[in-house]
Amino acid sequence: MGVTGNPTSINQGTRTKGGIGESTLRPDGILKVTGEFAYSSDMWHEDMLWGHTLRSTVAHAEIVSIDTSEALATSGVYAVLTYDDLPSTVKNYGLEIQDTPVLAHGKVRHHGEPVALVAADHPETARRAAAKIRIDYRELPVITDEASATAPDAILVHEGRDDHHAEHVPHPNIVHRQPIVRGDADAAAARADVVVSGEYVFGMQDQAFLGPESGLAVPAEDGGVDLYVATQWLHSDLRQIAPVLGLPEDKVRMTLSGVGGAFGGREDLSMQIHACLLALRTGKPVKIVYNRFESFFGHVHRHPAKLWYEHGATRDGKLTHMKCRIVLDGGAYASASPAVVGNASSLSVGPYVIDDVDIEAIALYTNNPPCGAMRGFGAVQACFAYEAQMDKLAAELGMDPVEFRQLNAMEQGTLLPTGQVVDSPAPVAELLRRVKAMPLPPERQWEVAGEQADVRALPGGLSNTTHGEGVVRGIGYAVGLKNVGFSEGFDDYSTARVRMEVVAGEPVATVHTAMAEVGQGGVTVHAQIARTELGVSQVTIHPADTQVGSAGSTSASRQTYVTGGAVKHSCEAVREKVLEIGRRKFGTYHPAWATAELLLEGGKVVTDGGEVLADLVDVLEDEAVDIELEWRHRPTEAFDLRTGQGNGHVQYSFAAHRAVVEVDTELGLVKVVELACAQDVGKALNPLSVVGQIQGGTTQGLGVAVMEEIIVDPKTAKVRNPSFTDYLIPTILDTPTVPVDVLELADDHAPYGLRGVGEAPTLSSTPAVLAAIRNATGLELNRTPVRPEHLTGT
Repeated sequence: MGVTGNPTSINQGTRTKGGIGESTLRPDGILKVTGEFAYSSDMWHEDMLWGHTLRSTVAHAEIVSIDTSEALATSGVYAVLTYDDLPSTVKNYGLEIQDTPVLAHGKVRHHGEPVALVAADHPETARRAAAKIRIDYRELPVITDEASATAPDAILVHEGRDDHHAEHVPHPNIVHRQPIVRGDADAAAARADVVVSGEYVFGMQDQAFLGPESGLAVPAEDGGVDLYVATQWLHSDLRQIAPVLGLPEDKVRMTLSGVGGAFGGREDLSMQIHACLLALRTGKPVKIVYNRFESFFGHVHRHPAKLWYEHGATRDGKLTHMKCRIVLDGGAYASASPAVVGNASSLSVGPYVIDDVDIEAIALYTNNPPCGAMRGFGAVQACFAYEAQMDKLAAELGMDPVEFRQLNAMEQGTLLPTGQVVDSPAPVAELLRRVKAMPLPPERQWEVAGEQADVRALPGGLSNTTHGEGVVRGIGYAVGLKNVGFSEGFDDYSTARVRMEVVAGEPVATVHTAMAEVGQGGVTVHAQIARTELGVSQVTIHPADTQVGSAGSTSASRQTYVTGGAVKHSCEAVREKVLEIGRRKFGTYHPAWATAELLLEGGKVVTDGGEVLADLVDVLEDEAVDIELEWRHRPTEAFDLRTGQGNGHVQYSFAAHRAVVEVDTELGLVKVVELACAQDVGKALNPLSVVGQIQGGTTQGLGVAVMEEIIVDPKTAKVRNPSFTDYLIPTILDTPTVPVDVLELADDHAPYGLRGVGEAPTLSSTPAVLAAIRNATGLELNRTPVRPEHLTGT
């Protein structure tokens, strides 16, 4: 076994490669770019049926009658289901408040609400049969804004509310309200030398993931069902699905299938229950795949918001106070609105030191489309407003906008308006310094290029609307504050099962979690953690399913922190067990087994000085070490419902942007030339993936700044643009260069010192672009997205 002689030393060439801190390649990367990766919409079962959902054509109405007879008589149709066919006494679901019907009953509350289901032998047959279902609606007045929602005689979107938020809201059409009060904002305002205020409007943004909602439900012999689905949180889905099916959770077995993006839009259920219902009714596998039109109605969106802010400052530039009121439109069902309200209120101050604040955030029930989780989660809307306010104050004081922000920037030790102390690095001023110091792109590049000028570099691009006439450059800055992980006392944990054994003469680690890989690269990081902790080069990532404990949601920038922490925790336990086996087998051969700090490196047991004591193959032989453990971050606590005080968040993340735009002031066209970003990531476990996350978040923020908005008719509450023809997202031609400066200041409370990365850049990119457009045009521009008519006044 080669362990009785003198120990050798491990050298650099035999150390384990592909651990944390390296830019290892994604295991799914090549498959995705070559089109060979299997997404959930690609799944197939030999004898499967196709499911289709019939949705309401009106936003608010009583259902007088439903006639399914013609649909049932259609050749190839196996089942047609309505509310009356649901098998359980539980007929609603929801992330926190179970207010969402599986199928509408008695009333529809928003345009596109599911009313009936069809299963047929061909997707076109299912669609045609659904079109034959006759529904008689008696339309009701629609509630579309705060005034109509909170009027004394307002129609209640949900009558007889009994959820725990109903007790403390001033009106039943308010989902949740969170005030935050600290100090005396009125007295501080009286002392201010300068006071500015503004009203801001943030449009409804879609997650716009490219892979549509889809899944395959297969009935099982034990009366249960196996569901293969693209989602963000397997165990949350399971908790909501099983009661509606009337099944225990162990008879609903879920496996993650290929996910084509999420960004919060898959945190709520879409087709999961519907596919299972049809499969159990027909006894056949049922596949549901939404088309793009259906997808716009099949998931929640980012909350549109109206925000009012007031800030004051002394003549030397110190902030004195802040007042704000944030109204989020939650649409017809609660979804994640209560948590979004908590984020919007607690992060509304931004990354600044302000002692005296008076804050209120609410979310409404309306008949608009349901809104819930989306990247940034309430902090995006607030950042847009408070950063516009910072520019207003700087202008009033005659100060440089970056220097003004730096003067008021929070830092480690800052006391937040919630009473929580920031107990890890908060390099806000440094991030602003770095992003401002980045080289600016050359001006009027088309003039330098002469006849070789590329019109794609100009506003209007290939439409060839200008050759530079009327084009003005603008530069803008913004910085944001985002929480990481679940907050407000939620039991935020993840589970990881790690197995180590010898396979084909080589030590192999297998990592099994229920983490949803939605494109963020978690499967890459989990393998890197296992290589680092266990010293093996071969790591297998087991498919995510519900046969292992929950990994929580792939949201809130939490997966690398929390599920990564669980993988690290389980790997450490496996390592200790392996060393225990080694000591039992070989401890008498060398005193270091008992006295030295031992590590696993390069497939061997080594001392911290690099001496090799044994090969892992010899230690394990035929034994396998298999451990499943949960891991939790530090606890948080709920915000007080009157004052908003409480240690509500576990970690904060920060990013700053500088936007460079060129604006055709005559036609109102905008070209974003560059969006530079500086972000503190604590520790970059995979630097390439970190940069990709920052660039992706930046681009999503760009989209809502200049083009993305779901348009809802204020008279009918119907969606006007449910397609990628009319709902525009940035293409490669719209996306600027995104230089990234990564700062690594470790958070000692987090695994490896890391900090959640994915959401922070989505916050500050939007207000940076708006600031740059204001700089170019001199216009106030208090809403997103900015459209040509806002710039031309036409």
